[in-house]
Amino acid sequence: MTIHGPLFTDFQENTSPDPFSLQNKKLLKIQMGFGPVWARSGSMVAYQGDVKFENKGSGGLGRMLKSAATGEGVDLMQCSGQGELFVAHRAEEVQIMYLENDSISVNGNNVLAFSSSIGWDINRIHARGAAMTGGLYNVSLHGTGYVAITTEGEPVALDVATAPTFGDAQAVVLWTAGVTMDIRIDTGGLKSMLRGGSGETFQMAFGGQGYVLVQPSESVLQGGTESSGGGLGGIFNG
Repeated sequence: MTIHGPLFTDFQENTSPDPFSLQNKKLLKIQMGFGPVWARSGSMVAYQGDVKFENKGSGGLGRMLKSAATGEGVDLMQCSGQGELFVAHRAEEVQIMYLENDSISVNGNNVLAFSSSIGWDINRIHARGAAMTGGLYNVSLHGTGYVAITTEGEPVALDVATAPTFGDAQAVVLWTAGVTMDIRIDTGGLKSMLRGGSGETFQMAFGGQGYVLVQPSESVLQGGTESSGGGLGGIFNG
């Protein structure tokens, strides 16, 4: 039986030898020969070879307690073996970066995979306005190795050193080392109240040196439900 059409030629597997590479915008290919990796639990869509998976949950008792208390974090599985692993999440777009003795603060819902050489933890964000919200938490990734995150659509990287920079908490994906973050409250005044708003809006204000990555979406899924709290543990929920 012969199958006609470009399906099996247009969508053939890429041949990149890189540890992390894009199969397409929404699918990450990982070469397992470079060592174990951490990946979001349930993100495996296929693999070729001999790959083993061990669910680690939030990874360690301390981090599990932080995750339960803050609402932040991500369930992880450790992947090891030989072959090629393909991972994705909700058909969101995948972004790859290489950290070289560096760190980022990232929304846990956007973490897809990272090298086992990358350290991670759930950290409290020290911002002057955080006391009003009861505390802010994000996932810290640090060290040397590959990191893959997901975004809802193509993101924009804003250089905070060029101008005062503000972001909606539901749209901010991550920021790099050297960036400072604070909470800004925009009361909105009478006009905001006439529009049916609460008259009070929380914004994330950034300064320092580095980049903030923002996705073109104000909807972040946490625990399978839509949240208005972004990567900050649902602190902006009503």
